[in-house]
Amino acid sequence: MIPSDDTTEPGRTVRGLTLPPLLLGLIADGRWRHPGDAAVTAALPWFEDPLDLLTEIPEIRRHSHALDDLADLDLGPLYRQARGSTATGPVELPWLDIDRAVLVGLSRTAGDDTALALDYRTDPADPRVVASDVWTDPRAYVWRVAAPTLSSFAAALGLTPGPAPAAPGPTTPAAPGPAPGKPVRPR
Repeated sequence: MIPSDDTTEPGRTVRGLTLPPLLLGLIADGRWRHPGDAAVTAALPWFEDPLDLLTEIPEIRRHSHALDDLADLDLGPLYRQARGSTATGPVELPWLDIDRAVLVGLSRTAGDDTALALDYRTDPADPRVVASDVWTDPRAYVWRVAAPTLSSFAAALGLTPGPAPAAPGPTTPAAPGPAPGKPVRPR
């Protein structure tokens, strides 16, 4: 099943997922913008590609549809992407459940195939932010937590009022192998 954009809430949904109120507000106020490479590097020290935020809803929608394109071309396993709606088991990190994700950032360099996504598997109102990681283990493309919530990510980038939270300590990415139990495979 490919999520579709809900025409009853134009501008608020992408691939059937309602964009979080915080993101909608930041976009409307012009605050969902690139904060500078230094701020991105401080928030995502392991993400080596220069990253651009997708700053307009049509842009988020257009790029997020690429998740469906990759799955339809059977490239999902290469990029550790699967559809939770058709998987044989739970889709957990280091895999991205594309039925529950929206892209909000991309590598500035075309062809690098790295991205930042909202992961709705946690909280639809304040989803966690995940990013692709091809640097920790160059033999594996994995998804890992960039921030536990969109609100904490926006604060770390200095996009919301108030002081940014202290930078988190070093984190260990999820193991590059399949999740415990059955490997996730689209049906």
